[in-house]
Amino acid sequence: MASSKELVPQEVIENKIFLLRSQKVMLDKDLAVLYGVRPIRLREQVKRNIKRFPPDFMFQLTEREIEAMVSHFAIPSRQHLGGHLPYAFTEHGILMLSSVLNSERAVEVNIQIMRTFTQLRQLMLKHADLRKKIEEMEKKYDHQFQIVFKTIKELLEPPPPKPKGPIGFHP
Repeated sequence: MASSKELVPQEVIENKIFLLRSQKVMLDKDLAVLYGVRPIRLREQVKRNIKRFPPDFMFQLTEREIEAMVSHFAIPSRQHLGGHLPYAFTEHGILMLSSVLNSERAVEVNIQIMRTFTQLRQLMLKHADLRKKIEEMEKKYDHQFQIVFKTIKELLEPPPPKPKGPIGFHP
């Protein structure tokens, strides 16, 4: 449940976090909207302070990564990105953004984003701990419980993306 002090609901932030290059990141356009600035202003501030954004803080997406995001419905279309190769910011890069944007809203929203990253990390650790406990239990119990353990493991894994058929009328 969102607290009264939150500027942006946590669910909105969570939906803007993507997994790219084995890192949780947020795109420049999404961050600009959350911070209440124009995307071009955000990119200008980053370019003016580029030394604060090493490759492990920020990277530019490739055409291939954009195509993958569109095909997996992470973003609705290439036009959603505003006609440029977007920048992806890691958690550390997002922290650095608040220092270069210098607005009260940027600082407040940044705190919410950091809390969301922390909660996601804690959730991942809980799942890892649970998986380890299940595997330990598997070793202790006989073969008749294998189906139970298999089902539990499947519940812990996110479902694979369902293939989407073409949309529209087909004669």
